Amino acid sequence: MAEGRHMMHTIRTLALAASALASTALAGPLAAETIAIRAGSVITDAASDPTGPATIMVEDGRIVSITPGHGAVTADREIDLAAKTVLPGLIDLHTHLTGDPGGDFWKEATEPDEWGVVVGAKNARLTALAGFTTVREAGSGKDTAFSLRRGTAEGLVPGPRIVAAGPALSIIGGHGDVNGFRSEVNELLDSGFTCTGPVECAAKVRLASQNGADVIKITATGGVLSQQGRGLEAHFTPEEMKAIADTAHSLGLKVMAHAHGARGIQQAAEAGIDSIEHGTYLDEAAAKAMKANGTVLVPTLMALEGVSEGLGKGVYTPTVETKIRAVQPLMASLVSRARQYGVTVAFGTDAGVYQHGRNAEELGLMKKQGMTDREVLASATTVAAKVLGMESQIGKLAPGYSADIIAVDGNPLADVTVLEEVDFVMVRGRVIE
Repeated sequence: MAEGRHMMHTIRTLALAASALASTALAGPLAAETIAIRAGSVITDAASDPTGPATIMVEDGRIVSITPGHGAVTADREIDLAAKTVLPGLIDLHTHLTGDPGGDFWKEATEPDEWGVVVGAKNARLTALAGFTTVREAGSGKDTAFSLRRGTAEGLVPGPRIVAAGPALSIIGGHGDVNGFRSEVNELLDSGFTCTGPVECAAKVRLASQNGADVIKITATGGVLSQQGRGLEAHFTPEEMKAIADTAHSLGLKVMAHAHGARGIQQAAEAGIDSIEHGTYLDEAAAKAMKANGTVLVPTLMALEGVSEGLGKGVYTPTVETKIRAVQPLMASLVSRARQYGVTVAFGTDAGVYQHGRNAEELGLMKKQGMTDREVLASATTVAAKVLGMESQIGKLAPGYSADIIAVDGNPLADVTVLEEVDFVMVRGRVIE
């Protein structure tokens, strides 16, 4: 009898649920909020000059129209930016939201991966408030950046759109692998993304894709902040790099390669890898290979600023301090060296190596190396959007584009450093506060 009553209750519950779903379906979705932004002037893209006063209409997270003046409109909400210059949100192609700067590498053995999501939530908001509405997350724990990506996409966490790599592919014992612990601890902390030989490296690309990577990150050379001190030259073989690039491209994914040494840069470019991150020891042969293969440089000048601030303070181990001092003289000319050979330079900072929220300081550093204000702004908007393959969605203000919008005082095309103080940020139509 009890089972019969339970079954009848279950049937009634299911019937009520079905009725509720049917009523919801008949009612249709709630009307999307319409927002009118009253701008003092608008820079629709880095190639265009500021307009006069204009009104930007936003609905359901996208720009509907941009019209001159501040005439009457029908909107659910109006935002007054009549004293500001309004422009597309900035894009940082190299961030580590789930980590903060510091030399305590041993914390990898004491802090769970889940803590990275907590840290990432903090840093996502700081990054958005700094004017960066899209970031490429360039290496994280197995699932931390993917969880954060979902959180910002669904509006649960205030922050930028996240294009996430997940764990980087590296050689055994190389930059990106576990270093500095006892052998059994190294093994315990292994991310599972080291590989040897073209076949295994292709398999790890497929594994990264299966796990949710939007882009494949590899460590093509040694690195400055890893505990192994075996230099900054090529790690993967040319055959391994080509297998990685070909496999990623077959899956519709791009590859970003951490690379310092010139021969590692050259091999990565010749293998078809899409972007070089850092590029410290770039020389003529490496630059020509990048130009010939359409490989983009993401210089991350702020990374050196961040690590240099920690020198001599016990922040880094002696191994790391030695490598920092070795690369210091080279970064001041990196952008100008690349541009000398026609290499495309796109904006990326390595946030997490320095304190999150300072991303826009990279703009001034790029300008110091010979780029115009307009070129620097393009590097962080239209050029960066193209690197992501998202040039029809972000990097400009135009009907149909994502409502990724920022506002500042002054004109960044006359002085790009005004972007270091951002007064208003909207990501996907959501105001970040």
